[in-house]
Amino acid sequence: MLRAFLIYLSKAAWARRTVTQWMFAWRAASRFVAGENLDDALRVVKSLNAKGINATLDHLGEHTSTPERAIQATKDILEIVDAIDRAGVRSNVSIKLTQIGLALDTELCAQNLFRILDNSRRRGTFIRIDMEDAQWVDKTLGLYLQAMHECSCENIGVVIQSYLYRSQDDVRKLLLENTRIRLCKGAYKEPEDIAFPRKKDVDANFDNLTAMLIDGSIAVGSPTLSEDGKIPPIPAIGTHDEKRVVYAKEYARRKGLAKAALEFQMLHGIRRDLQEGLASEGYPVRIYVPYGSEWYPYFVRRLAERPANLWFFLSNMVRN
Repeated sequence: MLRAFLIYLSKAAWARRTVTQWMFAWRAASRFVAGENLDDALRVVKSLNAKGINATLDHLGEHTSTPERAIQATKDILEIVDAIDRAGVRSNVSIKLTQIGLALDTELCAQNLFRILDNSRRRGTFIRIDMEDAQWVDKTLGLYLQAMHECSCENIGVVIQSYLYRSQDDVRKLLLENTRIRLCKGAYKEPEDIAFPRKKDVDANFDNLTAMLIDGSIAVGSPTLSEDGKIPPIPAIGTHDEKRVVYAKEYARRKGLAKAALEFQMLHGIRRDLQEGLASEGYPVRIYVPYGSEWYPYFVRRLAERPANLWFFLSNMVRN
């Protein structure tokens, strides 16, 4: 019930207007958001790289309301790709398709996506397409496949969410394309007819999908992390849940998948101990580093995911 209410608040304009005026809200959000500009985010990436940890940069924003804003968002993403190249950091880029126009016009979104992929291919950088609400899954996967086939783009991957019933079928099809997949549980509130309502079922499906990704990777020669840290292996296991991490490590060990062919991905500001522990064991670790002025919906979804995050926010509120 609380999670559903927080997800509602993440989309509510009135709540955004209120909360973003509270200085302590930004101080709490800054635990999860690298800053409001690209220089802030690059500083975080460099500090992660110094610990042997890679990054994926995300300029926050989704559901742009006009073509002009979608085009501007595309320019912002192109700037990230160029900045990564100039700085020489071990990072790639995550994007949301509604940020570059998917909710406005599919053709506009495709044009913007192809511009990003063309530039990132020239710069040797990988683009990860984030998955959003269930209503966008078909269009997101459709544009991914279009890019793969029409642009011969190999510097691209997608995200799959284990709380959706359809995800096993999606992973099976995507592995036929040698897709590099980030697996996560899912951060949106979905109806019970399309998503598992119980955590234990989401977790079980997560493990099943993890096994599918590892098997799929082995079937095509177990691609490993690129030397520059930009191109991830096929399985990218996105979780802070130690039980899911242990399962992935053990299944990969039994199947003979090299550590360099299994990446773990986590969010900036959450479970730094687990991040650094996995890196010290020799696994590729990549941290999702978001930045930008559109931090409110991202921050509230983080509160919805874990009671500890909500307590962190409320304790900041009391102190102020």
